[in-house]
Amino acid sequence: MRPPKKTIHVISSWVRRQPPKVKAFLAVVTGMLALVLLRVIVHDHDNLFVAAEAVHSIGISVLIYKLMKEKTCAGLSLKTQELTALFLAVRLYCSFVMEYDIHTLLDLATLATTLWVIFMIRFKLKSSYMEDKDNFAMYYVAVPCAILALLIHPSTSHHIVNRIFWAFCVYLEAVSVLPQLRVMQNTKIVEPFTAHYVFALGVARFLSCAHWVLQVLDSRGHLLTALGYGLWPSMVLISEIVQTFILADFCYYYIKSVFGGQLVLRLPSGVV
Repeated sequence: MRPPKKTIHVISSWVRRQPPKVKAFLAVVTGMLALVLLRVIVHDHDNLFVAAEAVHSIGISVLIYKLMKEKTCAGLSLKTQELTALFLAVRLYCSFVMEYDIHTLLDLATLATTLWVIFMIRFKLKSSYMEDKDNFAMYYVAVPCAILALLIHPSTSHHIVNRIFWAFCVYLEAVSVLPQLRVMQNTKIVEPFTAHYVFALGVARFLSCAHWVLQVLDSRGHLLTALGYGLWPSMVLISEIVQTFILADFCYYYIKSVFGGQLVLRLPSGVV
């Protein structure tokens, strides 16, 4: 007699059989339900941004543990780490000159650990770096982000250069994970520590997106006017949503793998 299937397997099988439009609809509904839940259980929604930074730091800590324990950087994208360091450095500069607060300290800690990861990949563990798999050209994301920042940036009273830098780091953060997704797409098999790291990025992106959406709802739209006029307020929200959906598919397969008891994540064709 065959044992009954686990509920998670039944649900995942049903979702997998659905057409792309239905999957997209289910993803939107799930995101909205998660936002409602966060709005109910988290009283100070500004804490969501702090939580996003903390989860990102946890993801970096997982990478550090991997590099120190396994002495290999296989499966990691050096380019994603460099893009992350770039937008963190720019955001750190903006924090110092525009709004020094707890986020500045969190960014400083995350930048320091990211630079350490870059050092390990470039020098200490270079022999295990999968350079042929990490073939996403950085200028494909950096250049468009820079051009977009020149065209659409905050209209606040800060210096024009600082406003452009602010917009650049917002746009770059939204797409900085793309090289890491390309590496996983090329290898198809993602070992546990790398999977944990990318999942942490997905959770951090969602919390950051939830922070902005709930802040807009709490202020009844006044937050958008506080950010300035024109297209910039909308671009902030779009950037947050984009970086969440970029990782949504991976997070689904990660959760499915964890509930299925699989230590190694195997991605089907077409994912990421």
